[in-house]
Amino acid sequence: MQGLVPSKKKIPFPVSEQFKGYLSKYNREVDLPLKYADLQRFTVSMSLLDSDGNDTLWETVYFQDNDQVEIYKALTEIYALLKTDGDTAVLQHLTVARIDFCTFGNTQPFRIRIINRLNDNYDHFYVKRMDSSRLFGLELEYLLSPDSVRYLIQEETLIEEHVAGIPGDDFMKRQLDVSKFEQIRITKEFVKFNERCFVRLLGDMRAYNYVVDITPDIEGSQYRFRAIDFDQQSYEGRKQFYLPQYFKENNPINFLGFELLDPATVTQYQLEERSLIAVRIKNEWLRFEELMKILVVDRISDDKKVAMLKKELGEHHRSDVFQDCDTMGDIILAHLNLLLAKDFKQSIELRK
Repeated sequence: MQGLVPSKKKIPFPVSEQFKGYLSKYNREVDLPLKYADLQRFTVSMSLLDSDGNDTLWETVYFQDNDQVEIYKALTEIYALLKTDGDTAVLQHLTVARIDFCTFGNTQPFRIRIINRLNDNYDHFYVKRMDSSRLFGLELEYLLSPDSVRYLIQEETLIEEHVAGIPGDDFMKRQLDVSKFEQIRITKEFVKFNERCFVRLLGDMRAYNYVVDITPDIEGSQYRFRAIDFDQQSYEGRKQFYLPQYFKENNPINFLGFELLDPATVTQYQLEERSLIAVRIKNEWLRFEELMKILVVDRISDDKKVAMLKKELGEHHRSDVFQDCDTMGDIILAHLNLLLAKDFKQSIELRK
């Protein structure tokens, strides 16, 4: 498998007033006691190392004493908004254990570790810069996938919950030496994850941009691949960028799949996942239609990438349905109509 990398650092796109209205309607927008810019006031940072002494590419940041008291209080209040709908009764037991900053991510996120003083249990959430394509990615995750990520916004600040699971790169290093039965389950779920990403055009699912959730079952374990990075929702122009199977970081699972799954089985899993996506859209039809009416007119990528992607998808599917697409939203709609046609009783083509 050849490696894929983004063409260059992603350009953030502003959130339109129409999209902000949608997000407010569905309770994504709240009054936050802290903004992203407040966390940029840190004065010292130190590289964060993992348990083996390797650089994690995160930096732990520190604030002046007077700023720290104010910031820590605001962060525990945000955690309550995210987890308990603002119930302040939980605040007396919570404190901030650590704040980490990622310099290489598109949104340059801050990761907040919250700890419960009663039992030393901890959780995380993220404070990021807001970006339109990322928010569309989060909303499509809610509507089209078996999981969703809770998040809140205000002005240019995005608060996003932590998705629990084993990072994909760690999973492939430590979790693939299992029984053949479980390896088949792993490869099956990767095929379905690959299909979900391609259908809704979520890109850049390299191993560190998703996690694997493992659930013990009656016999063996169940596995679920979950995206944790939505920056590349319909941004790049290359078709392969939306297929996790083409990233060299995912080769260990790809090679297992070549060994254990025949083409007919892969096709079966792909069709199963498309059917599930169709059911999810039907169940949330009004909200989905409302979101897509915004997405087809909003700009979340540049014109060159739009032209490249509709050309490559047209060649891939041997179809001319993408010829009249002007935006990434148009392409997503055309792609969904094409791939889910057998499962829909109604067209999802929308008037602008």
